[in-house]
Amino acid sequence: MKKLTIYLTLLIIVSAGWIPVNAQGVTDTEYFSQTGHNISGDFLSFYKNTPNAELVFGYPITEQFINKDGKTVQYFQRARMELDASQPEGQGVSLTQLGREMYASTGELNVGNAFACRKYDETGFSVCFSFLEYLDANGGVLQFGYPISGFEYHENKIVQYFEKARLEWQPWRADGYRVVISDLGRAYFDKLGEDPALLAPVSPTDNAPRVVTDLHVRAFVWKAVTLANDNQIFYIIVQDQNLQPVPNVSCVTEVNWPNGAKDSTAITSDENGVGIVSLAFYNQPYGSLIYTEITCEYNGLKSSTITSFRIWY
Repeated sequence: MKKLTIYLTLLIIVSAGWIPVNAQGVTDTEYFSQTGHNISGDFLSFYKNTPNAELVFGYPITEQFINKDGKTVQYFQRARMELDASQPEGQGVSLTQLGREMYASTGELNVGNAFACRKYDETGFSVCFSFLEYLDANGGVLQFGYPISGFEYHENKIVQYFEKARLEWQPWRADGYRVVISDLGRAYFDKLGEDPALLAPVSPTDNAPRVVTDLHVRAFVWKAVTLANDNQIFYIIVQDQNLQPVPNVSCVTEVNWPNGAKDSTAITSDENGVGIVSLAFYNQPYGSLIYTEITCEYNGLKSSTITSFRIWY
């Protein structure tokens, strides 16, 4: 009964986020396995017609839905789209001004070099250095809106706010990749108190296959401490980039014993992304720590984890 209870708990863990969210009635749809959401209709057309859409918008983090204000919206990692059905076809989608909605000044930093900047009279702020290069290379003010701040220091980073976005400087990245767009889409989602269930990955509405782009492996033991002569069970959970279960994953568990011996067992995850290994052992030294390495492979992806238990008495 205890083992059954543990397994049922596992099913609850791996099935969290299976709540479906229906998009509005539309024709064209594309599924994004990276986040487990669809983009459809006018939103998809707007996305497809935007250069470097994956860069400037990111991937969808909800389906399209009608929010508390009666607007049809869809959240992305770095943007939110709104649909005004009263507009002519192809002109109804706009971007929420996330920069204005999220901006709170911490005080402007002194740039000290006006020759490397461009001032925008519309808002009175300048864009400078690598931020200016990035702005020009990725759609300019048409995409990001006008600057509404100078350089400021937020969250231990140098940033600059625009009407629809925020740029940030990440000096630890490689040269040429140090300017990135902040993930304001998710931040605004949280600020408005939207329903967290909307973030749950859903199935493709066009029956497209789910693509696993990342593999996550977790493992834990049935008993944290055991007798010197005892039985143990290892539970292994395999999930994708959206923490959805991945079946038919090949895994190997390698138990490391105190005397240097190793025991390896090959298993395959079931339809719920779960694998179970049973183990019997005898005459293990009191107080010793037994650790197990688990390595899983699936379609060229590989991920590992470690779990352990102790011989207590």
